[in-house]
Amino acid sequence: MSDHKVGIVGVGWVAGAHIETFKNVEGADVTAVCSRRDLDPKDLEAQFGIPIEVYKDYDEMVAAVDIVDICTPHPFHPDQTVTAAEAGKHVLIEKPISIDWENAKRVRDAIHKAGVKSCVCFEVRFCGQFQMTKSVIDQGLLGDLHYGEIDYYHGIGPWYGQYGWNIKKEMGGSSLLTAGCHALDALLLCMDDEVKEVTSYETKSSSEHFQPYEYATTSVTILKFQNGGLGKVASVVDCLQPYYFHLHLVGSQGSMLDNKFYSSKIDGITKDRWSMLDAPLIDSGDVNDHPYQPQFEAFVESIDNDSPMPLTDFDTAFESHRVVFAADRSVAEGRPIKLSEMT
Repeated sequence: MSDHKVGIVGVGWVAGAHIETFKNVEGADVTAVCSRRDLDPKDLEAQFGIPIEVYKDYDEMVAAVDIVDICTPHPFHPDQTVTAAEAGKHVLIEKPISIDWENAKRVRDAIHKAGVKSCVCFEVRFCGQFQMTKSVIDQGLLGDLHYGEIDYYHGIGPWYGQYGWNIKKEMGGSSLLTAGCHALDALLLCMDDEVKEVTSYETKSSSEHFQPYEYATTSVTILKFQNGGLGKVASVVDCLQPYYFHLHLVGSQGSMLDNKFYSSKIDGITKDRWSMLDAPLIDSGDVNDHPYQPQFEAFVESIDNDSPMPLTDFDTAFESHRVVFAADRSVAEGRPIKLSEMT
């Protein structure tokens, strides 16, 4: 079987990381990019070490490849995904799939109708920290989880590359959509239960660095799960501190705090101090640190084997988006939102 041809639309910071990743993924090669900018194929080959054809017409690029990798700013994701799916192409989508609920449903319907494979870049699920965390949960060391909080702290100010476009409501959407959705998605992975209801609140820093934002840059979302558990997600993109992806899970047999844990199921363990688990923590928003490779490898394998994409398949990612949109609706309407309302 020949390698799948990958075409990337949007040639920026994220696209560069995707190109470098695909160079190490067996069964898929980046052969084309599409950009509104005038790009020289010779410059791209010098930068990435592989020949890449340049398109300005998106439809032409879609026709020339097998997998479309969408790395454009958020508002372009729905139309580009629908076009690719309708052309019968498999689709890799950087989050979010949309910055509004109606377009998210349009994307879902197009992918389901076309029957193509799709992966959404909630790559946190593939990182060492959450592979370890899920293993601890699945082995029963924490017992039955009844509370979990996972929070996203990342000051996206003028010192950060995406600041220029991220400050715009039409581009970023909300604190959760632009960044904190990674934490919410990770919480859903850990709690492994359907969300029944969400209540969300938002605020904004008075720091001059974050005044240009057209939307609230901090939100706190409380989640009620079907089986009675509770969760909390803070999305804070206006903090002045080092990057921090906070985790605290509480269960009937133990608790976990980032890479520390206590479990009553382990003989000889003491309750007066945490025991350590040696796994790399998520400590950066830099795309070069993202675990794209195992995710992209799993995606290509799912295409080759016509098997479900693990962890970040479209339907799983869509459910996380549904909860995000419910949270943003809760803020807008000033009331709790039942997930049954999000249809």
